[in-house]
Amino acid sequence: MRTNTNRPKAIKVKQFKNKRVIVTKWRFEPGAESGWHKHALDYVIVPGMNGNLLLETKKHDKQMTLTAGESYFKSAGVKHNVVNPNDFDFYFVEVELR
Repeated sequence: MRTNTNRPKAIKVKQFKNKRVIVTKWRFEPGAESGWHKHALDYVIVPGMNGNLLLETKKHDKQMTLTAGESYFKSAGVKHNVVNPNDFDFYFVEVELR
């Protein structure tokens, strides 16, 4: 697991929360990271724009190409860090399923 304290931190804003879901908007300036974390809940990511994200895990790194509005599902449990490798701000909405 890598750490880079020189990276700016992504900004997260909780938009909605109830007994069934938690909705959070994440905004990453170029080079920003989410910080290492592990989801306790399954979740869906809804990209707000086209671009790439770098997903760092203990085992490997994976660059993902995302398209605005094309959602994807992830299961809880994998410790990871999300990094914006683009030269522009990037955002997505995360919907955690309770």
